[in-house]
Amino acid sequence: MDVVLNFELWITLCSVGFLAGLIDAIAGGGGMLTIPTLLTAGLPPHVALGTNKLAATFGSFTASITFYRKKLFDIKFWRTSILFTAIGAIAGTIMVKYLSIEFLDKALPILIISTAIYTLLAKGTVYNDKGLPEETKGLKAKQASQGLILGFYDGVAGPGTGAFWTSSSSALYKINILLSCGLARSTNFVSNFFSLLTFIYLGYVNLLLGVTMGIFIMLGAWVGSHWAIKFGNKFIRPVFITVVVGMSCNLGYQAWLQ
Repeated sequence: MDVVLNFELWITLCSVGFLAGLIDAIAGGGGMLTIPTLLTAGLPPHVALGTNKLAATFGSFTASITFYRKKLFDIKFWRTSILFTAIGAIAGTIMVKYLSIEFLDKALPILIISTAIYTLLAKGTVYNDKGLPEETKGLKAKQASQGLILGFYDGVAGPGTGAFWTSSSSALYKINILLSCGLARSTNFVSNFFSLLTFIYLGYVNLLLGVTMGIFIMLGAWVGSHWAIKFGNKFIRPVFITVVVGMSCNLGYQAWLQ
């Protein structure tokens, strides 16, 4: 479906893209802004999801590179997470073609509200200041299951994936929030990228809109990732909680009240 990129739409895409990249790099959840914007631009739901993956890949790549350069993401240590995230993302994206998303629309608010409650009740999400946990068979099982589930979810829909990664990683591995953010941004890039390849194969991507929004998501992600690293937990935690609670309220209203 062709969409005319007029000046007003271009400004909207650029503004929303920058803000989404900023939020996504800090706490996750940028897709809650970009997907409704793409739907408003006139894209069918499947194409909006695919185009969002193209745009989101710009931002997640920028943020993941920033965290990697700051030594907040160890590719070798998290290789199992990377592999199973890719597998999950491909499987989830393929399912989009065949499954109705009505159930997901109803279930998503419950998932995010649960995340919000967990985050609000958790007293400080900074656990292990010494670094990464010890490598064990149990650790590999956690990485595989987490990567498969969240990769699959990101392939099917995506909004909130970064927030789910940050929250679940802190709980599963008892690592500090900066390491959790580094893992979240990097695995989010993996799922975005492999989901994008699958969406392109299925023909569900509008390249013009995706690239336009993606460039500004990339700029926002660069700013947001540097802010997160500079200001640390005292900055990230309030933003993360605010984003998750906001996502919960918005999704709950759309799914159950509209």
